[in-house]
Amino acid sequence: MTEPRPDSRPTLEAVAAHAGVSRATASRVVNGGDGVRAHLVDRVRTAIRVLGYVPNHAARTLVTRRTGAVAVIIAEPEIRIFSDPFFSRQVRGIAKELTAHDTQLVLLLVEDRGDYERIERYLAGGHVDGALAFSLHTDDPLPAITRRIGMPTVYGGRPGWTTGTGEDEGEGVAYVDADNRGGAREAVRYLLAQGRRRIAHISGPLDQTSAADRLSGYRDALAAAGPELFAEGDFTPAGGARAMAELLDRDAGIDAVFAGNDLMATGALRVLRESGRTVPGDVALVGFDDAEPVAESADPPLTTVRQDIEGMGRLMARLLMRRLNGAPDGRPAAPDPVITATALVRRASA
Repeated sequence: MTEPRPDSRPTLEAVAAHAGVSRATASRVVNGGDGVRAHLVDRVRTAIRVLGYVPNHAARTLVTRRTGAVAVIIAEPEIRIFSDPFFSRQVRGIAKELTAHDTQLVLLLVEDRGDYERIERYLAGGHVDGALAFSLHTDDPLPAITRRIGMPTVYGGRPGWTTGTGEDEGEGVAYVDADNRGGAREAVRYLLAQGRRRIAHISGPLDQTSAADRLSGYRDALAAAGPELFAEGDFTPAGGARAMAELLDRDAGIDAVFAGNDLMATGALRVLRESGRTVPGDVALVGFDDAEPVAESADPPLTTVRQDIEGMGRLMARLLMRRLNGAPDGRPAAPDPVITATALVRRASA
């Protein structure tokens, strides 16, 4: 048996002839362009399937100036990304939306500060059309990098990074976030309605806007709370446990805790049990995220603030594709921020 010659693959011209359309029409369908009538799109796609046509990616990139790929950058160490279900849920939503746009996802992880030089080289090298970035910290260099190289970017989380120029770091930035402040306020008000009065808060790292906004929501609902009722964690179970032990050392009369995420709530739950306290009998406990399977598998299951994590990922990707494809009139899509709603899910811990 002889191997087929490399040049024997079906060509775009063959697809056009099989479909009975012009080469330009076939090219628009292959490259995802608009303006082709639906029945012609069906004919071209049928020809592609029958002939086994595979677009030449290099040639397509030269014509469209697009790579068909988007970078997803998570500004956290690998150990956090693969242990926190928040990240897998958000990436799942991003992946679903990019797949719907026939776009590949390239995952870039930030293990330490030295990784940003590698990421900048990759982004500037023309390997991707745009970027989606989340879990940024106040001093994160990524916004400056994407601005410097002109990379279209949508962020997960309210902007809060510093520019060093005195400019508004959020100006013209597209981002998607949950109503962190409102969700935290609702959680604390719920605890107050249950008759709890010594309500403590375990925050995430305050160099992230999600943690800072949840602390603000706690203070909105409980303005009189003293510093002894607040401890900073790190969004991990171990961080929640350390913060809970610190809070109990300061005030043994705590009767409720609002934790800045579900993972920290599970750490706090362990420490409360080890101290001989029952949940929710002695101490009511509320988390944030409702990220499966953490909240439901806790014992007792966590009352928590639900945010649509997967939906936020899809929305981030959708906004980026709008910016890359342009609005219908040819102008770039506006980078309006989008805030998604939250809802309190009542379970057995509060």
